[in-house]
Amino acid sequence: RKMSEFYEGMAEILEIEPGEVGPDLPLSEENWDSLAIVSTIALIDEVYDKTVSGEALERCKTVGEIEQLAETA
Repeated sequence: RKMSEFYEGMAEILEIEPGEVGPDLPLSEENWDSLAIVSTIALIDEVYDKTVSGEALERCKTVGEIEQLAETA
């Protein structure tokens, strides 16, 4: 449930279809900018009840790396 909620949120942030979001999705090909990072911080807080830094998110290259970051935060 968390994962689908997270993927739906990421799809909204990246302005793509939820079906396109998966662990291997490269962020470099999407709308991965400072606004998306701020929105992702809020999404992780909402879905995982955890706080991650923008710097840590900036280093992520794929959606899967964001998930790992959120789960280990």
